Amino acid sequence: MIEVVDLEKTFHIGFFRRKVEAVRSVSFHVEKGEVFGLLGPNGAGKTTTLKMMMGLIRMDRGRIQLLGQSAKSHHARESVGYLPENPYFHEYLTPRELLGFYGQLCGLSSAQISERRDQLIERVGLSHAATRPLRKFSKGMLQRIGIAQALIAKPSLLILDEPMSGLDPIGRKFVMDLMQELRDSGVTILFSSHILSDVERLCDRVVILNHGRKVSEGPLTELLKTDSGENRTLEDLFVEKAMALNV
Repeated sequence: MIEVVDLEKTFHIGFFRRKVEAVRSVSFHVEKGEVFGLLGPNGAGKTTTLKMMMGLIRMDRGRIQLLGQSAKSHHARESVGYLPENPYFHEYLTPRELLGFYGQLCGLSSAQISERRDQLIERVGLSHAATRPLRKFSKGMLQRIGIAQALIAKPSLLILDEPMSGLDPIGRKFVMDLMQELRDSGVTILFSSHILSDVERLCDRVVILNHGRKVSEGPLTELLKTDSGENRTLEDLFVEKAMALNV
């Protein structure tokens, strides 16, 4: 479903063009129907990796395949739903207008848009605000409508960058329940998150990045076992791997 091989990206920032290696030889794969977590501390390279997968940033080196095809192919991209870390929407549109706009971009018919947008608005818990301008939305409400736009074309692969960001407990429940429903229906989900309890609840497998490098990958059930056979928390594993390259 997803294959990332030897991905690399270097930025040159500031007046003196200081070299920053954002992603260094990162490889991982995601199987069909999995929920896969992309973890790491701030600056680990998570968002840069996701942007390269979506073609928003050009990779320096490596190979990315989505749905068995090059990530650059039109067929692969039309089957992917994407939520960026900081989505921006025109603030004078309503949720119904916004989803209608994205539906048109995806080539949906008027009948498909009409049916799909109302279903999605209800699924993310925003039926009460369907005709309210987005400028009156809280950050959490904007995040939920962002998830709805990622689903408008019924993608088989969903890529979400920090989908729980800014959500209150009610919003988190709506999104968690929705992600579980999507997994049960066969949708493959790759998401980054800092909320480790959500990752433990949702993910089949994870990869952990630090300083642009992959430091761990595998099924959660295996990664959470210590050498002595005891179970540890994802927080313990995360801290251990995050600190490994800081010593």
